[in-house]
Amino acid sequence: MSGQHNRLPPLNALRTFWAVMRQGSFRSAADELLVSPQAVSQQIKLLEDILNVTLFERKARAIEPTEHAIVLSHFISAGFDEFSEGVRRVTNSTHRNRININVSPYFATRYLMGRLEKFRQLVPGADIRMTTMVNVRDFAASEVDVSIQWGFGSWKDYDCTLVTHDPKIICCSPQLAKSIQSAEDLTRLTLLHPIMARDFWYKILCHLGLATPETASEIEFQDAATMRRAAISGMGVGLISELDAMADIKNGSLVAPLGVDILKTMDPKAIPGFYLLVPRSHKRHKIISAFCDWITEEDWSTSADDHLL
Repeated sequence: MSGQHNRLPPLNALRTFWAVMRQGSFRSAADELLVSPQAVSQQIKLLEDILNVTLFERKARAIEPTEHAIVLSHFISAGFDEFSEGVRRVTNSTHRNRININVSPYFATRYLMGRLEKFRQLVPGADIRMTTMVNVRDFAASEVDVSIQWGFGSWKDYDCTLVTHDPKIICCSPQLAKSIQSAEDLTRLTLLHPIMARDFWYKILCHLGLATPETASEIEFQDAATMRRAAISGMGVGLISELDAMADIKNGSLVAPLGVDILKTMDPKAIPGFYLLVPRSHKRHKIISAFCDWITEEDWSTSADDHLL
């Protein structure tokens, strides 16, 4: 066999490099690793010699990672995540039927809760541990196996699969609706939107035909339920999930001043949804793979309330 194999650097040098990248300095990395800064410097020099590249520019008392270091760090991070996951799986082998899921609160209450028993029937004995948060957790630190989060599919570090879209309807109180005759009227009112999508209203106003929309006032909300209550109370114009909006419009607590279908023709990429996020290494575990298959194949076109009847 001709050709020369790339020599894999010592694991200790890679571990030291990853500590420096996370900590931002040799001294802080040394504190983490319980070694001297000189030992850290020696390991980085060893790694640079083996790779024949410069990983850090030394500037006075600071260091700055080179482009080579930034590229390498992504692969080193993934590698150590794999190591950690493998160790966790082996040491927690008695809990092989346990799955820890982190879910957007809205998805949990409106979609998932009424359906989890279906998954338990598919995987008898499944031990499901669920936490609800609006942000993606640190999978390794929080021992999270999978996450389902609201957004636009922009997570690049994980396997990311759309579970269901979350179309919005522009809604406000009946009293506030009297002030809205056209899309331009929206720019003069307080607009309510999720903190996770600060440019959402801008994209919507552009879709409605306003060239360079400027808004008078905006209020951000951490979760959909609070934004919905704010819209009902007359605080401003909200972007309400279709499932909730149709119920609120029916009972008269909200109005869709520009019609319920006005956002239907938006670019699908601009319509938010709930996404399944999984570190690639996690799918090797049987129960996680089964959960991912189930959640992506399930019909989410109705709310969980319909499954609780």
